[in-house]
Amino acid sequence: MTGEPQRSRAVFSTEDFRLIREAVGTHLTKIKDRPESIKYANLYHRLGRVA
Repeated sequence: MTGEPQRSRAVFSTEDFRLIREAVGTHLTKIKDRPESIKYANLYHRLGRVA
C-alpha cells in the first residue's frame, strides 16, 4: 500500500457547528465578566463563519 494517503473525513456536520455555537453562546453569557470570556467570544464568532 504505497498509494496516496486516504482522504480525511469531516468530523462535524454543519448542524454540529450550529449546536456547538449555541452552547458556546450560552456559556459566554454566564462568564461574560471573566477574562476568559474573550476567548469564548472569539470561538463563537469563528463558529458562526463555519455554520
